[in-house]
Amino acid sequence: MRIAQIAPLYESVPPRLYGGTERVVSHLTEALVRLGHDVTLFASGDSRTSAKLVAAREQALRLDPDLSWDLPAHFAMLEEVREQADQFDVLHFHTDCLHMPLFRDIAHRTITTFHGRLDIKDLQPFLARFRQFPLVSISNDQRRPVAFANFVDTVHHGLPEDLCRFRPNPDGSYVAFLGRIAPEKGPDRAIAIARKAGLRLKIAAKVDRADEAYFRERIEPLLRDPLVEFVGEISDAEKSDFLGNALALLFPIDWPEPFGLVMIEAIACGTPVIAWPRGSVPEIVEHGVTGLIARDIDEAAVAVRQVGQLDRRRIRQVFETRFSVGAMARSYLRLYEQIRSADEREVATVSLPDAASIEAGPDGDAPILLPDHVSNRQEPTHPLV
Repeated sequence: MRIAQIAPLYESVPPRLYGGTERVVSHLTEALVRLGHDVTLFASGDSRTSAKLVAAREQALRLDPDLSWDLPAHFAMLEEVREQADQFDVLHFHTDCLHMPLFRDIAHRTITTFHGRLDIKDLQPFLARFRQFPLVSISNDQRRPVAFANFVDTVHHGLPEDLCRFRPNPDGSYVAFLGRIAPEKGPDRAIAIARKAGLRLKIAAKVDRADEAYFRERIEPLLRDPLVEFVGEISDAEKSDFLGNALALLFPIDWPEPFGLVMIEAIACGTPVIAWPRGSVPEIVEHGVTGLIARDIDEAAVAVRQVGQLDRRRIRQVFETRFSVGAMARSYLRLYEQIRSADEREVATVSLPDAASIEAGPDGDAPILLPDHVSNRQEPTHPLV
């Protein structure tokens, strides 16, 4: 199958350090290539892939030292996708909703995966105008604010099985926080949990420009505690040791988390997750199996002391069954096949109209083909609905 993967340009694919969406796009792209499909990746030029790479700009936006503007960069990439669209059976967009006005006429040949939160005021009227686009959510909870939209499936993220190595016996006596320093991610709550449990906490996280004041004013003073160690951003290669040696991953979020890739990175290592029941957490963490769900700092501190009773081998088995990259790729391939089959049926219908749809040409000899379902339709309708 000929598949286009269209990534955002904020990070390379895969990202050098932090970057959930681009990391998932990379995992999916490489899995599809291994399965024998003809895959083209539209992304920044510093991306690394075994697929054909179409570089939209030389460098990913976040690490580009020169002044840059994300909208022109993305629209230039989308124009290139548009010019090559006929070369693909399926166009898989990971660019939120930027592409929709440009691909309205071929929406039935696209899949759009939303990777972020959808409880945004302006998104509801926008999606109401573009109901013909088939959408994929990354958790069932993610789609609740826009449940009316054209969601055709939920596909949970997946990781390569060898990316995060299984650790049956952790070496460290610490709990871990991995992700981004931001109020909604709860690093201050993670510190409070570790303090209450009397355990060391290691924090591996990036600090975005938007969160620099929060880090400086709220988090940095807490790092003076000898129980707390700030590691900074880490790469994929460092995650196995960081997560695998931890007693547990702390995930005390205070927002409707769409998925939470770090949770399955921990689960892949056999490391249990202690998390707040927000967003996707109840879908990802099986309470008492792959982690413990707590409602506040006191419950989480108790959970830290209980988490050693969970079977790390069982946690890894859950990862292999539910969250491997193979499981994710198979789910998307089923959707791609449905789209291609529906498109082929539509092409066949247009090519072979019935007699009632054939009218004489202006000279009375050469017929003009006018399939009713094409001539009367104002907008393409998604075939999976």
